[in-house]
Amino acid sequence: MKKQTRIQYAAGSLGRSIAARLLPGTDLLTGIEELCRENGISYAQISTCFGSLQQSGYYYLVPDSSANLGASYGELQEVAGPIEFLNGTGLVCKRAQEFDIHLHGTIADQNGSVFGGHFVKGKNPVYTVDLMLTEVLGMSLTRAHDEESGVNQLYPVPYGNNKPQQLDS
Repeated sequence: MKKQTRIQYAAGSLGRSIAARLLPGTDLLTGIEELCRENGISYAQISTCFGSLQQSGYYYLVPDSSANLGASYGELQEVAGPIEFLNGTGLVCKRAQEFDIHLHGTIADQNGSVFGGHFVKGKNPVYTVDLMLTEVLGMSLTRAHDEESGVNQLYPVPYGNNKPQQLDS
């Protein structure tokens, strides 16, 4: 079988870095959105994100023969706290001009069991979370429905263009 490389991309640069601590009761994703809004940041990478959560809600992939790619997100997983938030990484994107944060991470419950997946807005109130955001410049990071996969995906687009650069080999 011939290997194939297919990539959509945009090249840009990094701007300001913001270090922050989300305070008790703040929702993890809403807090990141508000931090970006307050600092005039449209797109960013979430390079460091850890702490503790009062509870957690996330999705993870499960086999799904009816999905375009053979897998889809399963049911919402909710874990009661307190929870150790071991690590989160992601992107601050937009969809229809609204923030759409794509954040994946790992958590540990009171028994030391480790879980992880795609975090859901409004389901992850923090006790405290430390984070580092780095602004992304020279491109837009949008999330939109992708026909091939059947779900929302990242579309990194260089400023001044209307679609990503493409690499097919």
